[in-house]
Amino acid sequence: MRCLLPAALLCATLGMAGCSVLTPMVGWELVKTGGAVALAYQPPGPSNTVHHGDAPVKDVCVEYNRDMPLDELVPALQAELRSQGVQSRVYDVGAGQRDCAHWLRYVGSIEWGIPPLGQEHRAYLSAAALSLHRADGRLLSSSAYVGDSGMGRWASTRKKIAPVVKALITGFET
Repeated sequence: MRCLLPAALLCATLGMAGCSVLTPMVGWELVKTGGAVALAYQPPGPSNTVHHGDAPVKDVCVEYNRDMPLDELVPALQAELRSQGVQSRVYDVGAGQRDCAHWLRYVGSIEWGIPPLGQEHRAYLSAAALSLHRADGRLLSSSAYVGDSGMGRWASTRKKIAPVVKALITGFET
C-alpha cells in the first residue's frame, strides 16, 4: 500500500496538463523571467533637487571634471541635455568663460563589481551630483543620483543620469 501511493501521485502529476515540473523548458522560462525583471528594473531617481525657478536654459557649457574616471558620463550628460532641448559644449576648467551664460558642473563616484553573467570587474556610476550655475557663479539648480546596491547598479550611465538631468532642467523629480 505504501508503494502504491507514491506511484499514484507520480502518475497523477505526469498526467496533469499544466504541470511543467519535469519539462526542460522550466529552467529556460525562469531565465527569461529573471532577465525580464532585471531589464525592467529602474535605477533610483533624482534626489535633493533644488531649482530656483529661472527661465528655461537653452544652452549650457559643461565643465569637464578630470577627476571623474568614468568616460561615458559626459556623453550621457550631453545626450540627456539634448533630449531636454538644451544644447551643450564641453570645456576644461577655466576655459570658455566668456562664451557661456550657464555652466553645468558635476562630481561623481564609481564602484567596481562583476555584473550578472559577467566574468570581469567593471566600473559603474554609484553616485553623482549635478549643479547648474550662471556665469557669475549663482546657483540655478542642483540634483543628485545616489545608486543602489541591487541590480540597478548595472543600468547604463545614461539611464541613471537621465532623471537627474531632467530634474536639473525642469525642477521636477518625476
